[in-house]
This record gives sequence, structure tokens and C-alpha cells, in this order.
Amino acid sequence: MTPSRFAFAALLLASAAAVGPRPASGQTLQEAMALAYSNNPTLQAARAQLRAVDENVPQALAGWRPTVQITGAAGQTTTGTRPNPIGPSGNWRSRDTTQVQASVAQPLYRGGRTVAQTRRAENQVLAQRARLYATEQQVLLDVVNAYVAMIRDQEEVRLNTNNEQVLLRQLQATNERFRVGEITRTDVAQAESRLAGARASRADAEGRLQTSRATFTRLVGQAPQRLTPPQPLRPPAPNAREAAVMAARNNPNVVAALFDEAAARDQIDVQFAALLPQISVNGSVFRNTGQQAGGAALDGVRQDGTSVTANLVVPLFQGGAEHAAVRQARQQAQQSRNVVEDQRRGAAQQATQAYETLVAARATVDSVRSQIRAAEIALDGVQREAVVGSRTTLDVLNAEQELLNARVSLVRALAAVITASHNLAAAVGRLTARDLNLPVPLYDVEAYYNAVRNRWVGFGDYTEDAAVQGR
Repeated sequence: MTPSRFAFAALLLASAAAVGPRPASGQTLQEAMALAYSNNPTLQAARAQLRAVDENVPQALAGWRPTVQITGAAGQTTTGTRPNPIGPSGNWRSRDTTQVQASVAQPLYRGGRTVAQTRRAENQVLAQRARLYATEQQVLLDVVNAYVAMIRDQEEVRLNTNNEQVLLRQLQATNERFRVGEITRTDVAQAESRLAGARASRADAEGRLQTSRATFTRLVGQAPQRLTPPQPLRPPAPNAREAAVMAARNNPNVVAALFDEAAARDQIDVQFAALLPQISVNGSVFRNTGQQAGGAALDGVRQDGTSVTANLVVPLFQGGAEHAAVRQARQQAQQSRNVVEDQRRGAAQQATQAYETLVAARATVDSVRSQIRAAEIALDGVQREAVVGSRTTLDVLNAEQELLNARVSLVRALAAVITASHNLAAAVGRLTARDLNLPVPLYDVEAYYNAVRNRWVGFGDYTEDAAVQGR
């Protein structure tokens, strides 16, 4: 058997080869990420969640606005005197009554609750935007992993299929030599055993390929086409220490935790407002008909009137629940501060791990390339020595297996380089559609917020209005 020799570039190109016929055009990693950015349901759900959180701001601003309402009542009232037990029946009279009142209540001071609720709502919006970016990064990173896994598994299927064909020819040659008495039955059994193992490895590789294909389809929204081998990203930091510092500052989970902490501090003011005075102005217009006038119930009597009052409410003691709510909010703010530190440490750990994994994967690629060159030379020598009888069939099979293992290791190391570079970018917050310059319109996180922030009425879906505004 003559071993197949190919250079590193040829192996990289072979990584793009898929099993079965495929279209001529290739699908790049950027195109796959752009498709996921546009239609991935996880990302779409996160955007809808952000729009829902945007509505917290107009709800908080409603505390500045007047409340207008109309109340009314209509019915019948029956009155009369109790009959004298020895006299005639009492005098009973029925009349129709109506009451209509329109009132306006304008809050002037609510103990600072409206200001605190507005600040809290805006911090919640900013925190949710950071979470949206975290979700976006995770979706894109999942696409990268699925894309690279497809190429890796396709290449492993190709290598195992080629190895199975080589071992089949090896078994045929071994049987011929056994028939002429050059080797023993043991050599044939060894070749048969190695071929059966190769078939099992090929079947396992095909199963993993189908799994990767299903994962790719779920994330991207369509089946993979002819995939083009991607290049690793340039590291955003020169060393692991600077990557950790950058991640502790820019990671979306850290940013979200910081705004969550600010919102938790605002919640203290929201709860404390219940202990402060409340000032409001109320105005009303009313009309009552069928009421009693001058002590007598007369049909047709109508009362009209207006009232304007300034109201002051000073809470003195309300059972202590408000004090407990303030204490609770303080503890929740302390919890949020600890969450910030935990997120910073976690982001730094992720960045350090991704950077070191990238360095190790690159070193592995260089080492395995040298291993492949040496294994090819060794296999060629073992085959030549087996022809003259100084090597056995098992020696040849072992040399072939070592070369196959080295080539599979190279494929996996190349995949590890690409995924580690993208993991590093995600850890430092640089794996967004904007950072990657994806060929897709970017989602405007402020468009819906601007469309609903100062809206007083309306209960429709303003997503389309926000989309027009964002363009």
C-alpha cells in the first residue's frame, strides 16, 4: 500500500469537503452567522424581552401624569314612613336617582417615588440591552462551534472512509499472500480485525456528523451547504492578563450586573418613598338627580357642582411593612454588588481559559504537523521492510493507524484554534454582529425604546414603527 501524502494546506482544504454531492458555491462562517443573527429564535426572543423591559420606562413616567376618570351610578330609591299599627298605611314614594362625576387627580410630589422608579426602569433597560448582547454573542458562538464541528466531522468521516478503503485493499493483499504461503493465518486475522475497527470508527464519525448537521440547522435555520474553512480571529489582547482585564470591563454579563446593581440601589429610594409625604391636586365635576332637597324627596331635583382640592398625606405609622421593604431593598442591593464581583471574576476566568486554550491549540497544530511528517516517513519505511520480510503485517497496520490518528488530531487541533479564538472574543465582549462586521442589518436596541418612552396612550404593537425609526 502506498501512503497518501498531503501538505497542511491540502488538509485544510480537505476539511471543507462534505460527504455526497454539493453545490458549487460555498457557505462562509460569516454568512452562517448572519443567517442566525436574522432568524435565530433564541435571539428573536431576547429582542422581544428587551422590548418588554423598555415598557417599564413609560410605566414609571406615568407617575408624573394625571389620572382622569368618570364614575356614575343609576338606580331607584324608595322611601316612606313606617305605618301606624292602628292607623292607615304609611306613605311610600319611589324616585329615580343618577350620579355622574368626572375627576382629575394630578400628583405633585410622591416622596420621590416617580423619579426613583424612572431611574430604576432606565437601568433595567440598559441591563437588558447588555443581556441581549450576551445572548447575541452566545448564539453566534454556538454557530461557530456548529460550523467548525461540521467541517471537523466531515473531515474525520473522509479520513476514516479512506482508511477503511486502504485496509480493505490491505486485507485483499494479505489474503493473496496467505494463499501462496508467504504469511500465516494470524496476519490475515490481524488485517480483518483492523478493517472491522475502521468500519466502526467510520460509522461513529458519520453519526457525529449527522448530529452536527442537526445542530447547525437548528441554530442557522437551514441545512449546511458546502462549508468554507474559516480563519481564526486575531486575539483582542496580547496576553492572558490583558484579556482578563478587558473581559472584566467589557463582558456583557458584567455590564448587565452593573446596571442591575444601579437598579437595586434605585429600588431603595422607591421603597423609602412610602414613608414620605404625598401631595396631589384633585378636581371634579358632578351632577346628582333625584336626591333629597330640604329634607323632602322631590323628583326632578338636580345638584351640579365642582370641587378643587389640594391634598396632603403624611404617613406616620403604617404597620412597619414599609420599613421592612426598605431593609429588604438594601440587602438586595448588597446582593447585586456581590453579583457584579462574581461576574467580573467569571469573565476574567473565561478570558484566561480561552487565551490559554488558543495558545495550546496553536502549539498542538505545529506539533501534530511534525508528527504527521514523521509518521508518513515511518509508514513508508515499514512498508518497504515488510516487502523484504523484516516487518510483519501488524507493524504495517500499526504504522497506518498512527498516521491516521495524527491526521485526525490535526483536524481537531485546527478546529480548536478556531473555536478558542472566538471564545476569547466572546469573553471580552467582541463577538457581536457589529464587531464581526456581519453582512446583515444591525438590530437597533434604542428604536423601540424611543418609540414608546413618551407615549401616553395606545396598546398596539409598535415594533414596526421602531423598525422604521431605526433605519
